[in-house]
Amino acid sequence: MFTWISKPAVLLLMLMGLAACQPSAGLPGLSSLNMLTARQGTVDVLEGAVRIAGPKGYCPDSDILHSAEDSAVVLLGRCFDDSEAPPALVSVTVGQAGTGLAAEGATLAAFFASAPGRATLSQRGRAGDIRLLSALSSSGVFLMQVQDRASPPYWRGMTSLAGRMVSVRASGPALSPPEGRALVEATIRSLLRANGKS
Repeated sequence: MFTWISKPAVLLLMLMGLAACQPSAGLPGLSSLNMLTARQGTVDVLEGAVRIAGPKGYCPDSDILHSAEDSAVVLLGRCFDDSEAPPALVSVTVGQAGTGLAAEGATLAAFFASAPGRATLSQRGRAGDIRLLSALSSSGVFLMQVQDRASPPYWRGMTSLAGRMVSVRASGPALSPPEGRALVEATIRSLLRANGKS
């Protein structure tokens, strides 16, 4: 069981934009994973504040980018249909300025285990749809495995870039939990390198 370590209200305000920036029905679903074609190896968002770069085999699609209220969502898919990379959709959500992770892993785990935290992870804003299966943190990266009532378990990772919270989620029809976690971690490493934090 998780317990609160610091003020939950601060975390709630910091993470309020997470649910609002989730990929929605207006973006491509898993049926179009192989149709994502990168125009370039990297994509700069929010007037160059953050550079998006995928791990080996995955490229951002500059045509599939949503930006609003000083935040952005970029989708990454396999660079080529015949790639050895598993078919997967990776969403990278960049939060507003000043939302960088300031809390420690145990505090974040406690928040996401709570009803307000689970609600931020739900596309419908329903805490009851979400279960936090596991959570861990290391070197400024927070990872959690989440079960959503509407989808198989998936991994999400969070870190900070340019003073902004960056959230990464990987999903795919045949993506196993270990593959999902590995893809999230690889994406975060690529983002850190692309933004000079390797």
